[in-house]
Amino acid sequence: MTAGSSWRRQAFRLLGEVVRFMAVGGLATAVSFVGFNALAHGLLFGAAPLRSYPIAAYVLANVVAGIVAYVGMRLWAFREREASDQTTGVVRFFVLGALTMAIPVVCLWISRYVLGLSNPVADNLSANVIGLGISTVTRFWVFRRFVFDQPVAREPWGPVA
Repeated sequence: MTAGSSWRRQAFRLLGEVVRFMAVGGLATAVSFVGFNALAHGLLFGAAPLRSYPIAAYVLANVVAGIVAYVGMRLWAFREREASDQTTGVVRFFVLGALTMAIPVVCLWISRYVLGLSNPVADNLSANVIGLGISTVTRFWVFRRFVFDQPVAREPWGPVA
């Protein structure tokens, strides 16, 4: 096996992780988006129980989305990687996820309380486009580096008998 083919195989595996990470993240984002807009803006039923508390609505929706994300990351996105310790891996996932959730929360806070924007478009642009975009790149690196940090040993590819 040449060094070039080894590099290509590693690049292909990384690309697969990125694609699976983005798919799971897309599902979790949909859960977060619908939950936040239902709680803060009455998207589903007209009633917005957390209309006056957009930060709390965002955090609550993202707790549910975080559970969806963990299951998807653990079972599919990072299926070729293991946490060095399962219990520590779960704790790290949620602690680091909460820390990176601060990015869109800060963007939402600035939009709401510094710029004075409170409509659904401004809330979603600040939290779910700008903040989430920045935090997604951060999460991929953090989860791969500190949660799912152990590549699973695989048999090398060889000729098929």
